[in-house]
Amino acid sequence: MATSLIDADSLLVIDIGTTTTRAILFDVVDGRYRFLAVGTGPTTDVAPFRDVREGVRQAVDQLQLITSRVLVGGDENLIIPSTPDGSGVDSCAVVMSTGAPFKMVVVGLLEDVSLESARRLAATTYTGIVDTISLNDRRKTEARIDLILRLRPDMILVAGGTENGASQSILRLIEPVGLACFLMPEKHRPEVLYIGNEALRNEVQSSLKNIVNLHFAPNVRPDLEVERLGSAQTELGNIYRRIRARQINGVEELDKWTGGKLMPSATAFGRIVHFLSRSYASSKGVLGVDVGSSATTIAAANEDDLHLGVYPQYGLGQGMANIQKYIPLSQITRWLTADTSDSYVQAYIQNKALFPLSVPASAEDMMIEQALVRQLLQAALKRSKVGFPKGLQSHSDNLLPWFKIIVASGAALTKAPTLGQSLLMLLDGLQPVGTATLGLDTNHLATALGAAAGINPILTVQVLDSGTFQYLGSIISPVGNSPLGTSILRVKLQREGGDDSTIEVRQGSLEVLPLASGKTATLHLQPLHRYDVGMGGAGRGGRLTVHGGSLGVIIDARGRPLQLPSDVGRRRELYRKWLWTLGG
Repeated sequence: MATSLIDADSLLVIDIGTTTTRAILFDVVDGRYRFLAVGTGPTTDVAPFRDVREGVRQAVDQLQLITSRVLVGGDENLIIPSTPDGSGVDSCAVVMSTGAPFKMVVVGLLEDVSLESARRLAATTYTGIVDTISLNDRRKTEARIDLILRLRPDMILVAGGTENGASQSILRLIEPVGLACFLMPEKHRPEVLYIGNEALRNEVQSSLKNIVNLHFAPNVRPDLEVERLGSAQTELGNIYRRIRARQINGVEELDKWTGGKLMPSATAFGRIVHFLSRSYASSKGVLGVDVGSSATTIAAANEDDLHLGVYPQYGLGQGMANIQKYIPLSQITRWLTADTSDSYVQAYIQNKALFPLSVPASAEDMMIEQALVRQLLQAALKRSKVGFPKGLQSHSDNLLPWFKIIVASGAALTKAPTLGQSLLMLLDGLQPVGTATLGLDTNHLATALGAAAGINPILTVQVLDSGTFQYLGSIISPVGNSPLGTSILRVKLQREGGDDSTIEVRQGSLEVLPLASGKTATLHLQPLHRYDVGMGGAGRGGRLTVHGGSLGVIIDARGRPLQLPSDVGRRRELYRKWLWTLGG
């Protein structure tokens, strides 16, 4: 095995974010795949360049300086495959999240069936649904045509009808789509994806094929009780690539470097989360969260299924301009621990929308940004939870399901001033329950490894094994109801070498047991007062092996859901206490 790996392919992943473009190189070192280096540059899809290739060139140039390896030839093209002198790379992947969400009109039969499935499909990439057309829509055909002409969508998604079910109703809904597209200039016509009753494919094709770029995927709702988004999600990724190539200069050339496999960053992020869930083979599954400038992405997976939710309205960048349409200001300010005026918070939010690259300039600004992260996570999770894989178990519907691993990405989380602040944002925003291990994607490699998984799974496995994520520690979050100060959990940590720690945890507290990275220990849990720690039911305890992390073993007994005091002074006191417990 080692011999074959020495001659294995090198891989360059180009990650084009909203503000930063990264060029990430993987290759073999001492018989195993390793992450070698990363070069960065600004994303240049906006003025003055208006071409993503300039940012890519800067990132690759920096990578070449770091590695002393020639990757680009004299013709400014990537050298693929690598040459005997070591120049170039053997394969390339490109993931991107930059660009405004593309506008989508959704057409479907029933609001709570086909339209709901179509909405969930749309939420797996960077889209904004601008309107819907359904059987319950009382607008006449002329009004529907005017609607499409006025909105000029980038894409129209057509769903409806179980297999061998409704037919004429769907064809009537499609009629204004064809007429509106026919009236548009050809270069402005949207991509159309049909994901309804497959028995109607021929009729849909004869109606639309000479008017629009028509795409098909298997019915997402073949039965009223069955939803299948996988194949449609793949086709949606292909359409994303076509739309971005039309909208953004340089995308078409970069796509050629990949052999036509450029993908949305969220798709790659979801893929690595699903990859991890299969690796750990746990019924508790894996949760991934990415708070980015363009969107907040939630990926939840068990062995059999992946749910992906992409929410541009919750992005920590340009999306901030309209954030109060979705989140009341009071829900953001409740996380603040200083008496900051609403006008100051609103000014910070608007400045963040105008200048996504800006960083907090004061302690007060940092507090606002971290409050935003907490609330964006909560809002995205609320929308996403309804579609989580059915195999995931939970204590109750209003709490997060049990997860074995939680991986967090996004600069606001990974680049916080201290790891304690990163962890507290995640504990407050996600409010995990039971037992979980929490890791940070500090090197921004999650999407790159997700892209690599489709090209070279061995690379992904070996790079993950080399310590890609910074593990903060094991999180224990008991669930139950008792007055503050009540003893709810007895914990004994047996470290290697016999150094034991025993504590009694009280309701409302946050505790830390030190356990260094790379170390393992046995954790004995005994819940009291019928508290649930995810070990088989209320009041049931047991033992488990835990792995050390940067902060050790963290016991969060502050309550689920977390209730914050209304008094600012009391919130400030608690926040300082929690942060001190986590190391500042």
